[in-house]
Amino acid sequence: MYDITLWSLSRIAIEFADRYNTALVCHRWLFLACHPRLWLRVDRSVKDLSQPGVFPNIEVAVSAARPGDTILIAAGGAHIASNIQIRKPLCLIGGGELPDDTTLTCSRGSDSALEFLSTCKVANLTVKAELGCCLLHRSGRLIIDGCILQCESNPLDYLSYAIVSTANGPDVFPSLVNNGRGDGVSVSRTRIEGGAKAVSTSGTLAVQRVRVIYARTSVFFWFDVEQH
Repeated sequence: MYDITLWSLSRIAIEFADRYNTALVCHRWLFLACHPRLWLRVDRSVKDLSQPGVFPNIEVAVSAARPGDTILIAAGGAHIASNIQIRKPLCLIGGGELPDDTTLTCSRGSDSALEFLSTCKVANLTVKAELGCCLLHRSGRLIIDGCILQCESNPLDYLSYAIVSTANGPDVFPSLVNNGRGDGVSVSRTRIEGGAKAVSTSGTLAVQRVRVIYARTSVFFWFDVEQH
């Protein structure tokens, strides 16, 4: 009986040590992933803009970012985003718990809120456009995850779309940034509201693999825009 108890205690001690070490590793990874110095931040409430990596608006943050950077956009209020061109691989993430917490507003008279000419990701954001489109995809691979795209409820057909793509499909010599997949758009867990149509394509890409989930108050979309 004594031997069994000693063996059991030994096993408990080993399991506890393993769990403790695992917790330490997870805590360290969480610290590294969330450390402010590893993110560029857009925060209008910050008074001291001399802090490294903190910017007053999205356009300045995009200009200062290096390829591969992540820009965390602070929750609360509306951030102005009008015809902001993104020519390098970036990730733009809303800083709130829900996409409703972080809103990008495209002013009337602008073609789009964000214009993408490189492989990028947009996540956990609400993008509102009055007349133009929310997101304009020119080239690269655009990933839209867990966002809300809102357009005018009764627009002119040719003016208001959630997503507009003018890309022409696979590159002849696909770049490493595009992972050899060529141009395209991937949409997941995203609400699309208003607008004449959800997507407009004027290049060689077409909407494919559409899935829709109807919730009580919202409609969520999954689809790809790729070479037909």
